[in-house]
Amino acid sequence: MAIVVDIDVMLARRKMSVGELADRVGITPANLAVLKNGRAKAVRFTTLAALCEVLECQPGDLLRWEPEAAAER
Repeated sequence: MAIVVDIDVMLARRKMSVGELADRVGITPANLAVLKNGRAKAVRFTTLAALCEVLECQPGDLLRWEPEAAAER
């Protein structure tokens, strides 16, 4: 199972930088980069809620599931 993080898409739609998003959400740019690049093992609901509030979106706009088996076939 692969969870894909689409924060870049929402940043582009909102014309917002990673640094600005990190400041407004209250996390470090390094932690946001870990999440944005799909290397995070977990995300707190409070962080997800803050991202959605700042980006004015739903959690499903930021996270989606892609089956890994489909890519291997």
